[in-house]
Amino acid sequence: MDTPPDCRISAIIPCNDIDAAERWWNRLGFFGPADGDGDYRILSNREGAAIHLQPAVPGWVVPGRNPFGVYLSTPHVDQLAQAAGGAVLGPVQAPRHTEWGMYEFALNGPDDLLVRIGWPSRLLPAQGMDALSP
Repeated sequence: MDTPPDCRISAIIPCNDIDAAERWWNRLGFFGPADGDGDYRILSNREGAAIHLQPAVPGWVVPGRNPFGVYLSTPHVDQLAQAAGGAVLGPVQAPRHTEWGMYEFALNGPDDLLVRIGWPSRLLPAQGMDALSP
């Protein structure tokens, strides 16, 4: 089966507070339509990545025990790490080259959602690529 070149998949993220989650994602460049104030929000960035936010069933998403996570693949890892800096977004790991070949970092998102952002190390400019970062 042929897959169209524009085929994409989007995460549907359950949230305890949709407004707070949307503000959090706005800091990473994800925005929805100006009139998007309902119970279901579709946010996207300039690169075409999209996430869907929906209300969680009460008691389903427990901060500290949230089993959900998303991975944003983008070559703009450093820029997003800088945008995520500070206590506003929770603890931020500095981006690093991993032994599995990714340049990435992780964030603690809304409701303790794991948000990992990365790009294959081999696709980044060659400078500083000869060793893994700590």
